Amino acid sequence: MPRLNDPNAASFPEEIRDFLTTLPPDPMVKMLSHSAGTVKPFIELAKAQFTALQLSARSRELVILTVAEYTESTFVAAQHNPMSQAAGVEEGTRQLIRSRQLDDAELSPRDSALLRFTAEIVQRPRIADDVFDTARQFLSERELVEVLQVIGYYWTFGRISTVLDVEVTKIYGDEPILDALDNGTSG
Repeated sequence: MPRLNDPNAASFPEEIRDFLTTLPPDPMVKMLSHSAGTVKPFIELAKAQFTALQLSARSRELVILTVAEYTESTFVAAQHNPMSQAAGVEEGTRQLIRSRQLDDAELSPRDSALLRFTAEIVQRPRIADDVFDTARQFLSERELVEVLQVIGYYWTFGRISTVLDVEVTKIYGDEPILDALDNGTSG
């Protein structure tokens, strides 16, 4: 049971009400809309993370699954399991993330470096030089910053889901919010 009631959409500015009607009904969007002034930019940032990164979709999904695991967000994990599969993340890799075996020999050196980098960032404010240097062997400077941004976004998303007990009521295998934004509703 969510800790907050659904917000009163009638209290939102018209622009936000119109924006929210373009999105699929979703418990997370409802929770996010408690902050009517930030819901639209927050969702548009999600779109940018799916459309404007140099980081590959597979790497993005590895990062998101790792953040979901280390923030204990079943909501984010449930939503991104099918998305990660579509992006080419194998079931064995998803299982290694769930069991926190980020140094397993089944992982490529690149995947292991990315997963360890992500897990360390979620767990502490500074990471060890060796973890950073290993990630830097595989990621460009732009990709390193993009990974940090994806981690920050999904850490926030994960905490909203865990602190407010947002229920998973539907699993999306595609990106419906992004589709709504692409239909001319983004600002």
